Amino acid sequence: QITTLINHKDKPKRSDKTLQAIQRVGQAVNLAVGRFVTVGEAIANENHELKEEMSVACIEARRAGETIAQLTDVASLDHPESDSHITIFTDKTGVVKAARLLLSSVTKVLVLADRIVIKQIITSRNKVLATMDQLEKVSSFQEFVQIFSQFGNEMVEFAHLTGDRQNDLKDEKKKARMAASRAVLEKCTMMLLTASKTCLRHPDCESARINKDGVFHRMRLALEQVIEIVTDSRPNGENEMAPISIYSGIREFKNKVEGLRENLYFLSKENLSTMLEVILEHTEDFTDSAYTSHEHREHILELSKQAKMELEQLVSVWMQAQNQKTKDLMEDLEVAILKTCQCMNDLKREVHSAATSLAADLLKYHTDHMVLKALKITGVEGNLEAVAEYTCKLSEQKEQLVEMCRLLRHVSGTEPLEITCIHAEDTFQVTGPQIISAAETLALHPSSKIAKENLEVFCEAWESQLSDMSLLLREINDVFEGRRGEKRVYLSLPRPGKHNANLKALKPVKLDTEEQAKIAKLGLELHLLTSDVDSETEKWEDQENEIVQHGQGMSSMAYSMYLFTRGEGLLKTTQDLFHQAEIFATEGTKLASALHALSDQVHDDKPSLLLEAEKLISMCKQLQITAKASAQGKSATFTKVDACILKTRNVMTLLCQLLPLCCKLLRKTKAGNGCLKPAPPWKEDRIRTATNARTPERRVDTFGIKSLENHVTNMTFLESK
Repeated sequence: QITTLINHKDKPKRSDKTLQAIQRVGQAVNLAVGRFVTVGEAIANENHELKEEMSVACIEARRAGETIAQLTDVASLDHPESDSHITIFTDKTGVVKAARLLLSSVTKVLVLADRIVIKQIITSRNKVLATMDQLEKVSSFQEFVQIFSQFGNEMVEFAHLTGDRQNDLKDEKKKARMAASRAVLEKCTMMLLTASKTCLRHPDCESARINKDGVFHRMRLALEQVIEIVTDSRPNGENEMAPISIYSGIREFKNKVEGLRENLYFLSKENLSTMLEVILEHTEDFTDSAYTSHEHREHILELSKQAKMELEQLVSVWMQAQNQKTKDLMEDLEVAILKTCQCMNDLKREVHSAATSLAADLLKYHTDHMVLKALKITGVEGNLEAVAEYTCKLSEQKEQLVEMCRLLRHVSGTEPLEITCIHAEDTFQVTGPQIISAAETLALHPSSKIAKENLEVFCEAWESQLSDMSLLLREINDVFEGRRGEKRVYLSLPRPGKHNANLKALKPVKLDTEEQAKIAKLGLELHLLTSDVDSETEKWEDQENEIVQHGQGMSSMAYSMYLFTRGEGLLKTTQDLFHQAEIFATEGTKLASALHALSDQVHDDKPSLLLEAEKLISMCKQLQITAKASAQGKSATFTKVDACILKTRNVMTLLCQLLPLCCKLLRKTKAGNGCLKPAPPWKEDRIRTATNARTPERRVDTFGIKSLENHVTNMTFLESK
């Protein structure tokens, strides 16, 4: 909104519509700042150490918002007596200064609030650690029950804080690391319960103590990693050295090779040779693995040899081209670049095939969980020899799965997936020995119900990780085959290729900066209309009414389309926008059906309601036709985007008129029962999730908070014998 004001072009003639739009933008900025500052002041009152800094920043922000509102109060320009009134037209520098002050003060508030959030997470972690120390030392069940109840509540609080933080992280790598740490804490919380109970029941059992110590150690490591991510630091100031995968090495190598087309002198041949050596060293993880097939091993060795030869040829032509830039030499260089890159692509494809085929075979082989079942049976029987035999088999299985994770990491394709592979490897490494110690404890105490329950919990964690590996393998294959873009949290988007026959012929693109600037005004109008629609829907007492639900769904989708015009939000490409426009139009058609149903219940204004419903159907059909029409080329695609946004705006304008009319008619029909309620002063959560009204809500990741809360509630049933 501020950018729109700053970029506003002065024109000699200003229409009433332009003046009203400018005034609405200024008022919207001021209202938004007011809500923002109210939250900032509330935070300041709760955190005395930062109260002064926060209060100053809030005052500055409020002052800047009010200045912008005053300078955009242009409704009185038509009156001659207001000639002395200073506005955006007479003092544009005033708006620029106010905008700078606003952005500066808002940034200060955000930074201070962020410091408070980090402090809250660290404080919560410290509480959890202190309670863990107490849990580790308890010697009676009664004391354990009391402390674990407190521990459970503290873990729920920590889960909420870190879940919010994970959602706020912009760095996908950090987000993946946070998710991995929180997954460990989720599983280990239940493990800690059963392992501690087993240790209390059998205090002299060494395997039970080893089992419990392993859980505590892993939880402390996970808690420490969360704090490292939150504070963006490493212990003792050491730098994080992430292992390099074959994929990332090949990607960087190819970029350097292809860069020779632009500049023959930007790197040395030694640099390029070293990069290839590192990649080929990593391929030894495949060729040296006992689980790589003979065929894959031979192909990888052959391609490694070919890569060295192609690089030698490239370096030879490259050196000649540096001395003499002839047409023939440059053509030879281009051929050498293409052959080198093709060889690296073949190598990449081969290691991917080797890793994913091994993973598919292992996951299929271990789906029956025969070893885990055997450990449970022999443990209950107290058969120590059989347990020892099956623990050896589990150790072999663990080594296979760890090797599988290492190879998958090389071909994962993205940093978040690499981190997920590393997390899976760690999980198998740690959980394997914990299952063994739990099984040994059960074999020594075969009649112990708690020892049996403990083994079940660790086996479930193993089975869960195997299940996660199947999903991970599918995602790695999706990335390799270029299907990554189909996976969206955005539930109202249809899957490409499933709903539209024209999709294969279309290339998804993004709007460039110039196109975003052209469409900014239209997008802003759409944004203001979504606010109007939201205000109208909030007035309905019956929020379950079909008309309200369709209206809210359409408003959410329109808001996501507005974000697209700014280069933000979940709609990343023009194709995403067209998909969303189709769903928006479908939702509008459903709303029209609900209006027809309402017309059967009312007597007053029935013709006008039916007329508006027909108008809505017509507009939605036009939008669907536009969204489905093919557009080839940059110019045609932008024209189609512009048309979709324009027609969406027209539908939203009609919706703004329909909602109050429907509410009025319903109020009359219900003879004073009332369908209105006062609008809330402000929304606490303005995050938009554009979901189809018929689509189930997205699951919120709070690392098993519900199950943990239930368990804390039921702690009174813990055995106390």
